[in-house]
Amino acid sequence: MLELYQFELSQYSEKVRLILDYKGLEYRKIEVTPGIGQVELFQKTGQRQVPVLKDGSRYISDSTDIIKYIDAQNPEPALMPQDPKLRGLCLMMEEWADESIGTKSRKALFSAVSKDQNFRKSLLPNSTPDVLKTLVEGVPGDVLKVLGVGVGYSPDVVELAMKDLQQDLEALTLILEGSPYLLGDEPCLADFAVAGLSILLKFPDGAYLDLPESIRGKGVPGLADNPIYQPFFEWREKLYAQYRKPIIGSTINSPNAPTSIQIE
Repeated sequence: MLELYQFELSQYSEKVRLILDYKGLEYRKIEVTPGIGQVELFQKTGQRQVPVLKDGSRYISDSTDIIKYIDAQNPEPALMPQDPKLRGLCLMMEEWADESIGTKSRKALFSAVSKDQNFRKSLLPNSTPDVLKTLVEGVPGDVLKVLGVGVGYSPDVVELAMKDLQQDLEALTLILEGSPYLLGDEPCLADFAVAGLSILLKFPDGAYLDLPESIRGKGVPGLADNPIYQPFFEWREKLYAQYRKPIIGSTINSPNAPTSIQIE
């Protein structure tokens, strides 16, 4: 069985998960603990960043390379349009989504959680001990802001990211007006890339991620709750309902739930 080394809240991991579900492939999620788990991942795969896909003895890193590998091994259903111009647009849109929505959504979410203790606590996986949840909730927002500046998430950077994301969501909403998918009547890589990479802006309504039920459908204020962008998020929910497999039952017993990384 395929194994996906991942972070549950990594939007790049979610991009791959969407493609795996779309292709109807069975896989096991292996949750990598930030820090020590990444060292262990490096020992096994030579990679510190997730996602990493294991197929037999082969390891493939980077979400785009993983998807190319999956598509080459499993060409049906198709991920790319047949028309050359649409194919080019699809590839361009996937790259744009990676570099714009993928990177800027993390800045927007960081700003949101630094201002809201309850939101911050709710983002922890269901399996997180209550003691740790209380500890995370109690971190002062000012401390997080200082940490944010240290990693390049200053208020000015976050404000610019928010403006860019507003334009991105407006553009996507306009493109989808009167169209079931971004590039026509059939889904393609662009749709799944945009949908998966946008999860940090507003979490899906359904049970697709290992998050408390109370956080589903919530997201970054000013984006997730803006009625102008609701057509986009409604479109994403339909896409998820069509192709994304929800976690069934408890996250402990579900085959779709992540397990901890194991070193052989």
